[in-house]
Amino acid sequence: MTALRAEHVTYTYPGATAPALRDVDLTIAPGEFVVLAGASGSGKSTLLRAACGLVPHFHGGEFAGRLEVGGLDTHDHGPAALAAVAGTLFQDPETQVVMGTVRGELGFPLENLGLAPAAVARGVEEAALALGIAPLLDRPTHELSGGELQRVALGAALAGRPRIALLDEPTSQLDPVAGDELLGVLRRLNEEWGTAVVLAEHRLERCLGAADRVIAMRDGAVACDAPPAAFLEWAGEHAPALQTPGARLFSLAGLRPLPVSVKDARRALPAPVEASAQPAAADSLGAPALVFKGAWFEHRGGAAVLRGIDLGVRAGERVALMGRNGAGKSTLLKVAAGLLAPTRGKVKRAGRVALVLQHPGDYALHERVGDELPSEALAAAGLDGLADRHPRDLSGGERQRLAIAIVLHGERPAVLCLDEPTRGMDRAHKDALSAHLRALAAQGTAVVVATHDAEFAAALAPRTVLLGDGRPVADAPTAEVLAGGWYFATQTARILGGAALLPEEGAALLRRATRTEEVVA
Repeated sequence: MTALRAEHVTYTYPGATAPALRDVDLTIAPGEFVVLAGASGSGKSTLLRAACGLVPHFHGGEFAGRLEVGGLDTHDHGPAALAAVAGTLFQDPETQVVMGTVRGELGFPLENLGLAPAAVARGVEEAALALGIAPLLDRPTHELSGGELQRVALGAALAGRPRIALLDEPTSQLDPVAGDELLGVLRRLNEEWGTAVVLAEHRLERCLGAADRVIAMRDGAVACDAPPAAFLEWAGEHAPALQTPGARLFSLAGLRPLPVSVKDARRALPAPVEASAQPAAADSLGAPALVFKGAWFEHRGGAAVLRGIDLGVRAGERVALMGRNGAGKSTLLKVAAGLLAPTRGKVKRAGRVALVLQHPGDYALHERVGDELPSEALAAAGLDGLADRHPRDLSGGERQRLAIAIVLHGERPAVLCLDEPTRGMDRAHKDALSAHLRALAAQGTAVVVATHDAEFAAALAPRTVLLGDGRPVADAPTAEVLAGGWYFATQTARILGGAALLPEEGAALLRRATRTEEVVA
């Protein structure tokens, strides 16, 4: 029995003029670890929705072809029946959590399978330990951070040991440590339990090392189906935006073969690389736009999320806010925007503070994308072809771009705060977002971005604030914070020992080091 088999699957969302899936043929064997790659809107999320039965049973639309998951035909079995063989996690885990406590959420799917109380209790403990959420078991789910909620939803999806795990951007809200731990859990499920894993991901550098195979989607069709190394060669020629930073580093430096992992890259480095001594140019900044003075935020039970924050951001400044899940990043942004009031201390604002939270679907108020914004604003966000779609039918990256466009429409804010804005975004749209934010900053808007994406932080922000336990533990130029770390570091920095943050910079150093080596030889 195959874990998943698709035969000529074509699907069109209601009201859409073009199919989201086009004649998809693929087979996934039990125990395979498959990464789904592709640009935003390429069909990755729709394929996963079809595999778990939401397409077409929930979304409606026109479905043709045959799709079997764990031996069940999705034409005859809806999401409830398919949940017995397929564990699913989507980009918006907050919509999947239904119970009031973490313990209840992890136990709910096991109870639905009819397991005895002792087996339910054991399954809850195992899932909690595997995902590092045992300290959260008795916490209310509405108090969890986005990353904590993501791990809880994943635990609920995997607790019943499904035959296949369907995961849509499962690391998008996780800090680097939690992301690595999650991939370790998935590898163990895959290798020891024989669970097939289908993982849709934009940050391919996180997961290619675990994959047996990469399936790249383009315009709803399968464009490439190959092992990771062969996929990277294909991407270099046909889809450069899908290359990992390490592969891009080697491509720009003219080196082969392209590395799948940091270990592969470091082993293949032709010569030692030293950092350039050129200092980074300082931005020309304006007056203070946002100032925290001794700001605390405590829950009613007394737990402190922010602890005596002293922090200032100037007009035109671009700041990355980083830190582990639960460190206080989202709370800091909510306090900055006035959604939460500090329980102690003060926050001063020079004008309107616009905020885009982690749940972009909350910003869409209409049943049609075209009713959210004027056509020119949709075109600027790269959404002009989706005006007739329902916002819930957009991919995660498309919903993010829509939410950002809604918040920025109208008068330019004094401060723009973004919470995990690259969640579900491909590299091309990340680059476009970074350019847009730099343009806003050049006009005087202060930009503060909470992110786990070190690559995006390095490309956007000259300054990085690292939070730990509700207070800044580092506040320095991004090159200092992200250069030498194990977890809070770009892939290029890990390959080159901190000599550069981005592939373009690293490739220049590699070429120089190679020339020096040749001269010495």
